Amino acid sequence: MGVLELLTVLLILASFFSIVNLRILKLPQTIGLMVLAIALSIFILAIGLVFPSILDSVSYIVKSFDFEILLIDIMLPFLLFAGAISVNVHELLKDKITILLLATFGVLFSTFVVGTGIHWLVEQPIFNLNTLGLSYVDCLLFGALIAPTDPIAVLAMVKKMNLSVITETRIAGESLFNDGIGVVIFLTLFNIKELGIENVTAASVGSLFATEVIGGIALGLLVGFLGLKLVKYIENDHVELEVLITLSLVLLVSIVSKQFHFSGVLGVVVMGLFLNQNIDVDQKKEGVQRAMGDYVYKFWHLLDETLNAILFILIGLEIIPILQNFDSNYLLIALLTIILVVVSRGIGVWTPIKFLSFFKAFEKNTALIITWGGLRGGLSIALALNLPDNIGEGKNLVLFLTYTVVLFTILVQGLTLKKIVK
Repeated sequence: MGVLELLTVLLILASFFSIVNLRILKLPQTIGLMVLAIALSIFILAIGLVFPSILDSVSYIVKSFDFEILLIDIMLPFLLFAGAISVNVHELLKDKITILLLATFGVLFSTFVVGTGIHWLVEQPIFNLNTLGLSYVDCLLFGALIAPTDPIAVLAMVKKMNLSVITETRIAGESLFNDGIGVVIFLTLFNIKELGIENVTAASVGSLFATEVIGGIALGLLVGFLGLKLVKYIENDHVELEVLITLSLVLLVSIVSKQFHFSGVLGVVVMGLFLNQNIDVDQKKEGVQRAMGDYVYKFWHLLDETLNAILFILIGLEIIPILQNFDSNYLLIALLTIILVVVSRGIGVWTPIKFLSFFKAFEKNTALIITWGGLRGGLSIALALNLPDNIGEGKNLVLFLTYTVVLFTILVQGLTLKKIVK
């Protein structure tokens, strides 16, 4: 199936599922679409028991497109830019220390706690999984890919929660930046895996980490500054030109980041925040103007919603190859992994908030809301699919655990978040 045919099928499914969800299920859009896509996948698997050729054809189509390239190289930059220009950047700058501490400490803590915990569980004879050959670095890779929350899923849910501006900004900002930190940690560990831990020095790891983070942020600031000069020069007179400029800048940051091994995720987020002068009515009275016209924000909101719909349908369809390699031994360890991920996320969020509460005010139960709002999504699955095949059968376990955590956070945490907030 070619790109055009695949895109046509995905858009038709997105339109049909959206109507069904709107009129029948009435769930939040992202959750409803994924539920319907999973239901379709299970239906195809059931049909495949009777007509194996149908299942083989669908499995081939699902495997034929590279989910990792499709999401990380194509969809993610646009989705993150759309998220960055929807955040109240003035509130974010007021609370930048809180957001950066939550994003860095939370991801690092969760990576090592989950990675260490999974390695210990796999080694236990009760699970009969010690033959899979998962090393400690492999388990840390799983910790790194499951630690960052999915800003696409988080932002989609948070917008509908009627939270206070400061709490909403903290959740949105943390999810945008922990994504970039998580990818950098994953790539650093991946490099250690490829080179062999005995050939890696602390200096080389530090250099790689610094290049990814500092390079990504610097590129985002540079392109954002030049982009801001361009859109201000136009002065909102040609909104279609502003859309064209923002589209080209997102692609430029992605391509340059890939070429020089910078973090494209951080670059796109920083550029979006730089371009975004998202202000409220009171600030307008002080003579502050948006750099871009409302048409640009509406365009990116439309693109965000469309790509979101496609992404969550893809997540639902990805269950087909994972269930085909299902092993009942994985169920108990999957349940323990979910508990480990949620608890480590909770501690990773609660600790910096407790420390910062000596210096600034936090609303009651902020840590609980940020913890339970830590939804995982397509990024985790894309990174899991990108793991090297030399992990062996252990890759199937990592994929199954990743998918289980993603399903739990989106379906269980996502559906109960509103009640937790209330």
